[in-house]
Amino acid sequence: MKPSFAITGCGKVGTALGKFLVRVGYRPAGLACKNLSSAKRASEIIGSDNFSRIPWEITKKADIVFITTPDSAIADTCNDISLHSGFRKNAVALHCSGALPSTILSSAKKCGAFIGSMHPLQSFASVEIEKNPFQDIIISLEGEENAINAARKIATDLGATCFTIQTKAKTLYHASAVAASNYLVTLINLSLELIKTAGISDTDALKALKPLIEGTLSNIEKAGIAKALTGPIARGDIETVKRHLEKIGSNTPGLLDLYKALGFHTIDIAMAGGGLSKEDAQKLKKITSSNSCFND
Repeated sequence: MKPSFAITGCGKVGTALGKFLVRVGYRPAGLACKNLSSAKRASEIIGSDNFSRIPWEITKKADIVFITTPDSAIADTCNDISLHSGFRKNAVALHCSGALPSTILSSAKKCGAFIGSMHPLQSFASVEIEKNPFQDIIISLEGEENAINAARKIATDLGATCFTIQTKAKTLYHASAVAASNYLVTLINLSLELIKTAGISDTDALKALKPLIEGTLSNIEKAGIAKALTGPIARGDIETVKRHLEKIGSNTPGLLDLYKALGFHTIDIAMAGGGLSKEDAQKLKKITSSNSCFND
């Protein structure tokens, strides 16, 4: 028989987690949310008739307790549950934050629970999800051994692959995820703004760039970062880079610093790929440095 679980925090992640845990045989002990209507809605999606505004009312009988509130409320929620003896002995308390370590759940240990974190490298756009969002993704685990073992079984049952990270490395791990997801959006926005300034319509801009984006990701996967790099910096084409900076500075000056910063940090990748000489690298670093004068 699969373990029972409780979820406190019925947003996108918590609701999706509960829904697909039930599908693979886990038993819902209850759901809690500050907003009772949100808890009720989640209970209908997940399939549980036990919901409440008070977390410790639904956590006391659960083998696994997921705290999927906003990050700022995780520690306080755990403290409140612990204060009301809301964790059973040998239960597992998990949060799903990518930014915070498992140690913010330390109060649960006073009840004899084991603590950990279980972060899915996935974006959740809605509580109304039909396709399993955990299938074939990576879920990172961190915390006490018993909690990691329980979370690993959960991740595997959900169809995910998991790896364990050190508690002290959690912040850098999350910064990596932010760069890969959030800043990728910023990078693509930069590209879209430039191509639209060049006269391509909003409708055609992403359509034009999407094959290039997908091809680059494929090349990175096949050949690695350094070998996947193409373009003027990889070729040492200094004049082309200068023209880029001059035109961006005169037409879209608000994007110049970002373009220069990306170029500056691309130079070392180009050198690692073997296609850029040290002399050309020095020239490129001079014109892409933050104090170069192309925005004048």
